[in-house]
Amino acid sequence: MFIITKEVYFCYGHRLMNHPGKCRNLHGHSVKASIAIKSEQLNQQGMVCDFADVRDAVESFVDQHLDHNFLLHKDDPIIPALTANNERFLALDEHPTAEVLSKMIYRHLKQVGLNVDQVVLWETASAHACYRED
Repeated sequence: MFIITKEVYFCYGHRLMNHPGKCRNLHGHSVKASIAIKSEQLNQQGMVCDFADVRDAVESFVDQHLDHNFLLHKDDPIIPALTANNERFLALDEHPTAEVLSKMIYRHLKQVGLNVDQVVLWETASAHACYRED
């Protein structure tokens, strides 16, 4: 099995409404997402796929939905205030955790045809979440 990895970096804000600690407050992260693509065989160019193809697929999704966006649970009471002030946000059915964001990126890349092995989202330098499907 061959595996390549492409890293992308972006920033987002969020809060976890039901969290017992600091994460219930509005805050932001500068994150690294590490995307692993797998293949049993190499293509005619001797690659799993071109790193640029991975970059283009992930960056378009991140730019549209995640980067410099405020990610909230759909029931967050701050949403009406953000809407009234024309602020950018994305309301999610799930709480906007690193686990959920790694799953969102994974599923997007699968949908566009990449053979994703896993997506790891580094929320801080010492904490990350991984999503993969077996």
